Amino acid sequence: MRNLALHYVGKYATTRVKLATYLNRKIRERGWSNDRPADIDALVSQFADLGYVNDAQFAESRSRSFVARGYGKRRLDEDLRASGISEGDAADATEHMSESSFAAAQNYARRKRIGPYAAETAPPEKQQKQLQGFLRAGHNFEIAKRFVRAEPGAAVEQE
Repeated sequence: MRNLALHYVGKYATTRVKLATYLNRKIRERGWSNDRPADIDALVSQFADLGYVNDAQFAESRSRSFVARGYGKRRLDEDLRASGISEGDAADATEHMSESSFAAAQNYARRKRIGPYAAETAPPEKQQKQLQGFLRAGHNFEIAKRFVRAEPGAAVEQE
């Protein structure tokens, strides 16, 4: 089981919960032939102590990645919760996201060619869809509205 865990953490950036889920799935798939039950929690704790698994570092990495891809704070919070990251380990990541929310919205608008990055002003129906996309990406309504309603080539100022 240790070799499986080493292979997994060597290949993927992961969290404690994801590693434990992976190991439990492998035991279910392959079976366990040892007399005593597998101590997955001890193995995961050992890997965390050795630095192979670091939930806080994983969360910070996700935060930087989400800003670059244009996703907002709400989307990051959902991702970290699904990854099993505790609020304590996610604190620095959520702070980074809060500080970078404007840059994330700007990256989203640039990537999707919305508002100031569009070739022409979108009709109201398309603006509604763009606004919905912004909200699904995890941005708040006010910042989404500012970008969607901006004219092509106009500068959207950070408040």
